[in-house]
Parts: sequence; C-alpha cells; structure tokens
Amino acid sequence: MVDKNKKKEDENIFDKNIKNEENIKDEDYINEEDKDFSEDLEESFKEEETEIEVEEEKEKGDDKLQNLTDKFMRLQADFVNFRRRTEKEKAQYVDLGITKLANSILPVIDNFERSMDAQTDHDGFFEGICLIKDQLIDALKANNIVEMDAKGKKFDPNFHHAVMTEKSDEYDEGIVTEVFQKGYLINDKVLRPAMVKVSE
Repeated sequence: MVDKNKKKEDENIFDKNIKNEENIKDEDYINEEDKDFSEDLEESFKEEETEIEVEEEKEKGDDKLQNLTDKFMRLQADFVNFRRRTEKEKAQYVDLGITKLANSILPVIDNFERSMDAQTDHDGFFEGICLIKDQLIDALKANNIVEMDAKGKKFDPNFHHAVMTEKSDEYDEGIVTEVFQKGYLINDKVLRPAMVKVSE
C-alpha cells in the first residue's frame, strides 16, 4: 500500500515537472513573441518619428519661404511707395521753382506793359519792348502759366482781388469793370490773383 502511494506521488511530481517545463517553454515562446512585437513597434515608432521630423522640416521650410516672400513683398511695396513719393516731391520742387521764377518775372512784364502804355511814339524802341514782353509771355506759356481773363467776368474772390468798387451803368452788380494788375494761372491754379475794380 505504501508502495502504491509512493508510486502515485512520484507520478504526480513527474507530471508537475513536465507541466513546469512546458510552462517555461510557453513563457519563453511568449517572451520571444513579445520581444519581436516590441522591436517591430519600436521600429514603427522610429519610422513615424522620422516622418514627423521630415514633415516638421518641410513645414519649417514652407514657413521660411513664406516669411521671405512676405519680406520681399513688403520691400517691393516700400520701394514703389518711395519711388512715388520721390517723383511727387521732385514734381513739387519743379513746380515750386517755376512758381518762384514766374513770380519774379511777372513784375518785369507788368513794367514792360506800363512803359508800353506810356509810350506814345511807336518807333523801333517800342517794337523792341513789345518783342521782349512777348518772349517773356511765351516762356511762361511753355510752363503752363497763362494770363487770367478777368474784365467783364463775375467777381470771384478765388481769382480776383478787389481794390475798388464803383457804380456802373454798363455792368451789372459784382462784375469786374477794370483790371489794375493782370492775374495769372499755373496749371489752372491761381499763381497771382488779378487786382480789379468791381461794379456795385
């Protein structure tokens, strides 16, 4: 009876040992599978990280290109504005120079006209004065400076400077009856207003 029990015990121990060995083999197999899976997963992560890095570098490159494009566009706009401003200033300086020169010449023309009005003898000297005055007027016209037509026109304070008023049977009220000093326009703007007499 004891032998039977001992035999049974030995069998149980043997079975346990076999099962343990099988379990160890299964665990080793599972560990190998886990290891392979872990390696595959790690490799996959590395590939994804590489792709992400490539995308990030591409985005950085796109951002850099966009920034450079924006800078170029701003510089181009600044240059266009600078060129326009420079051209405008240049035109203003030219206009200012012409205006200053014209304002210096107009009194000379006035004096020529006064001397012509006072001259009774229309000799060669008179003809020479007329010729010089006409040349000065032509020089002004070449720079868009023209004489203002004032006599017989309605008084306009933007164009005329009234120095006297008088009652007139010939003209209605507020009409320029006489011009004491001619007015001039430059590019349709008043260079010098006309000094006039106005009817009441």
